[in-house]
Amino acid sequence: MSTLAPEAKTTRIAMLGIAMLVCMIVVGVAAAKLAGFDPREPIDSDMLVSASLRFEDAGTGTVHIYTWPGDALVTTLAPGEGSFIRGVLRSFARERRSRDLDGTQPFRLARYVDGTLSIEDTATGTQIHLQAFGPDNAGAFASLLQASLAKS
Repeated sequence: MSTLAPEAKTTRIAMLGIAMLVCMIVVGVAAAKLAGFDPREPIDSDMLVSASLRFEDAGTGTVHIYTWPGDALVTTLAPGEGSFIRGVLRSFARERRSRDLDGTQPFRLARYVDGTLSIEDTATGTQIHLQAFGPDNAGAFASLLQASLAKS
């Protein structure tokens, strides 16, 4: 007979579930890495459309996105919006800082004939396949690409 209170049993089951989920994620990532998956590999397809963009931090948590060159405002991300886009930009900014590069070079957002979508930091040459992060996250950049093409 168990002496644990019902709340303790529930907590124990929840913690076991979380541990199992973390283990599955680690195994999945390890399997993908061992299989050679890298979201930064070059895309094996012809480019269909692309847009060069400049991102500007307004200092208040607001991010303005402009075409480059030309500086037509594509959209503005209010504080709390576009968390995936912000995360990708932070990783690019970190890489630029580690290489002592300035932030004036644009980013190239591209859709390929096979439907894949990528963003490339033209300053470092780092390219990220956005489908690797799921349809919702890739969709955030797809919407951004459509909006930027409409401004061109």
